[in-house]
Amino acid sequence: MTIDIDVQYASQAPGLPDEERIGGWVRAALAGRRDEAELVVRLVDQEEGLALNRDYRGRDYATNVLSFPFEAPPGLELPILGDLVVCAPVVVREAGEQGKSADAHFAHMIVHGTLHLLGYDHEDDADAEIMESLEWDILSGLGFPDPYLTA
Repeated sequence: MTIDIDVQYASQAPGLPDEERIGGWVRAALAGRRDEAELVVRLVDQEEGLALNRDYRGRDYATNVLSFPFEAPPGLELPILGDLVVCAPVVVREAGEQGKSADAHFAHMIVHGTLHLLGYDHEDDADAEIMESLEWDILSGLGFPDPYLTA
């Protein structure tokens, strides 16, 4: 398995996961789904998260994770998956609101975003059920509790 992950820290939020943990979460999401991949995981603060969500999704708020899949030109096959942007302050706040550890919520958002880069979505109930089941399988394998249970 050749997985190249460029982790970028553009946030000053406390308790950010290190590159090794982020890489482990991405690799767990890719296991059995992709043998070669290149992607960027960028941890950002509120301002950048809000600007990206507004500019690319038309939503004027910072969200927890944004996925930007790479689309290769026709006929060109590259291992590039795309970019994940994780808004660290939002993830930390949501973890507290949901009674989860920040680490568990960061892992969930990285796994969730990686699955989006692989083409999974949750636009309808059937797709959401598939994606949530995959997330739970991956996260439980990493030793995290069910991400959809709240305290």
